Amino acid sequence: MKQLIITSDDFGLSPGVNAAVEKAWRDGILTCASIMPGAAAFDEAVGIARRNPDLQVGLHLTLVQGSAVLPPEDIPGLVDAAGNFRDNPVAAGMRYFFDKGLYKPLQREIEAQIKRVKDAGIPVTHIDGHLNIHLHPTVFSILGELMPRYGIASFRLSRERLLHNLTFNRERVAGKTLERLIFGALSSHACSGLQRMGIRHACEVKGVLNSGRMNEEYILNILDGLNEGLTEIYFHPGCLPDSEITRRMPDYRHEDELAAITSPQVRRKLAALAIELTNYRGDVKQYV
Repeated sequence: MKQLIITSDDFGLSPGVNAAVEKAWRDGILTCASIMPGAAAFDEAVGIARRNPDLQVGLHLTLVQGSAVLPPEDIPGLVDAAGNFRDNPVAAGMRYFFDKGLYKPLQREIEAQIKRVKDAGIPVTHIDGHLNIHLHPTVFSILGELMPRYGIASFRLSRERLLHNLTFNRERVAGKTLERLIFGALSSHACSGLQRMGIRHACEVKGVLNSGRMNEEYILNILDGLNEGLTEIYFHPGCLPDSEITRRMPDYRHEDELAAITSPQVRRKLAALAIELTNYRGDVKQYV
């Protein structure tokens, strides 16, 4: 049996993202959203989650290109004076790995992000990360301590088949190859720990290699080749104009991604292929 989780990342980043998440849930095939607890539109996202209680919401752990939940004085060295993480994911990742003095601030901030979502009345059912920072070895080590404590039962293992992607999209071949090597290795490192903790993950995650370019044509093409079992496809939908997502992700095709999630043609193909829409809890969503 083929099952499919459809997730929107960056929930809470901006009003344009939040509006797209609600539309994708009500009018499309969205089954999950991953919320950024330090983002400016977090409170609005919480309100959307409350009025759509069947939409499963998890934590979009943010430790790069975003804002912390804790004040800078509580996490020394982790953020700048304004409470912002570094924008460069490679530089941030190197610091998190080699600077052992950052372990405790990282631990405090990660736990604070989990708590902020839970304190808003949203059960943290799954974890993924902004720019896949949740797979970083130092970060994953901390999550290995916190996930069992907070009852978090699912995790995004960001591994995707390169050749299947390149069959339908030949952009950024070198970049995709490097990303496949990096995230494949990080996922392999995390896999045994997830099994030991009994934490669920999808067999494959689509969206890693075509991030920001998950349009209708691409989705229709890849659905034919989904593996048996559970697959997650993640998107970055948005309603424009929205200065925040345009500033942060100028090359992403937010409206095209929202159109793919709400596409009648995509729904018809899912039905024709007998692919079941679900979420990390195992709830089944009927085709809209």
